[in-house]
This record gives sequence, C-alpha cells and structure tokens, in this order.
Amino acid sequence: MKTLTASTAIVSSKLLPGLSAIVLGLSVVLGLGFLQDANNTLHNAVHDGRHSAAFPCH
Repeated sequence: MKTLTASTAIVSSKLLPGLSAIVLGLSVVLGLGFLQDANNTLHNAVHDGRHSAAFPCH
C-alpha cells in the first residue's frame, strides 16, 4: 500500500506544474497572440514567438 501512495504522490507532484505550464503557454499563445490592436507591442512579441516556434498563425 505504501508503494501505491508514494507513486501517486510523485505523479501528482509532476502533474500540477506540467498542467500549469500548458495553461500558461496556451493563454499566452492564444490569448495574447490573437489581439487585434495593430499598435500592441505585446501582440507583436507573441506573434514573433509563434513564428519562431513554427506555430501557424496566418
């Protein structure tokens, strides 16, 4: 029973940071990247990041 509990703790300790990184990354790429304001520097920075990561944007 201790082995199951220990392995569950290891999985959950790695799962939360991984999911947090995915949510943060998607919010940056999708949320900030598709802003329509032409003078927005934040949009331009994320747009360039999408190009460098080979993420399709247009």
